[in-house]
Amino acid sequence: SLALKCLISLSTVILLGLIVAYHTREVQLFVIDNGADDWRIAMTYERILYISLEMLVCAIHPIPGEYKFFWTARLAFSYTPSRAEADVDIILSIPMFLRLYLIARVMLLHSKLFTDASSRSIGALNKINFNTRFVMKTLMTICPGTVLLVFSISLWIIAAWTVRVCERYHDQQDVTSNFLGAMWLISITFLSIGYGDMVPHTYCGKGVCLLTGIMGAGCTALVVAVVARKLELTKAEKHVHNFMMDTQLTKRVR
Repeated sequence: SLALKCLISLSTVILLGLIVAYHTREVQLFVIDNGADDWRIAMTYERILYISLEMLVCAIHPIPGEYKFFWTARLAFSYTPSRAEADVDIILSIPMFLRLYLIARVMLLHSKLFTDASSRSIGALNKINFNTRFVMKTLMTICPGTVLLVFSISLWIIAAWTVRVCERYHDQQDVTSNFLGAMWLISITFLSIGYGDMVPHTYCGKGVCLLTGIMGAGCTALVVAVVARKLELTKAEKHVHNFMMDTQLTKRVR
């Protein structure tokens, strides 16, 4: 509706203002830490490109109003062309999931490793940069199962919703345009099963399934690594095991 789109536009403007304020604080901290005389020293080409890209990603949202375009696709199995009138909101709403990177920033800023002065001091002495990558590695070390479970379920729901949105204009049999059907398609693609009972028709749906398959292969490798690490003996268990083996060998020699 128009009211919902206006609220989305208002929240987007507020978000862009908060992002500008965040980067302003970052530049001020850089100037203070390095004793610079001018804030423009902190504005490197890399930082400017990063801020511009972040502003562009967060600025994409459905525009208030009704805008249509004709979407052409080729149906699977029959290979007959399909032409339907679709909303422009589809193109503008799917990229809004890119804003989920802000969750990683929130996790970083509220992490005890980032806010604790002693941890920051030890990290500075060991030349460790406290960034999102370090926090994610720490979480994967502390609770790898929980991280993988949350990531997999989130990816499953987001990919299923995206496939449903992409396929609803060209799915005449209401297979992949149904949310439960889309979740089934994403699950068998994520697990690299691929029964072939349902396939996407549009390039948008095919792209989502391709990314889902790649993510599924990566998550499978991570699960295998986590399980293998859990099955390994700890250092204390290895000492006990070696002691028991040495004791048995000593008894046999006697």
